[in-house]
Amino acid sequence: MITKIKQWAKKLKSYIALLYLAYKHELTPWYAKLTAMITVGYALSPIDIIPDFIPVLGFIDDVIVLPALIWLSLRLIPSSVKELCKEAAESVLEKGKPKNYIAGGIIILIWILIIYAVLMRFIK
Repeated sequence: MITKIKQWAKKLKSYIALLYLAYKHELTPWYAKLTAMITVGYALSPIDIIPDFIPVLGFIDDVIVLPALIWLSLRLIPSSVKELCKEAAESVLEKGKPKNYIAGGIIILIWILIIYAVLMRFIK
């Protein structure tokens, strides 16, 4: 079971690298680029929409949301672009994952707005 989980995690990493490269590829349509950008940004963001410290719910994004975003992104990218990016994805993984501060900032902003809305609800 541990081996299967490790293989699944490695596969997710390779998909994220593929999506990162497909986002930069000129033949990728704009809607596929947008979806890939959101997926990669979410995957690389240090902050999750559902924090991991919340029991059970905290891991939903890791088990359901992220794979669903990856699946959708891969479906939108043309197969020719996927084939080109698949080979280059391995070298990206060797270099290490790029940081996406914009996506992290957006998620932080969302959490600040949620906390603000909850506090305003209880202060009134």
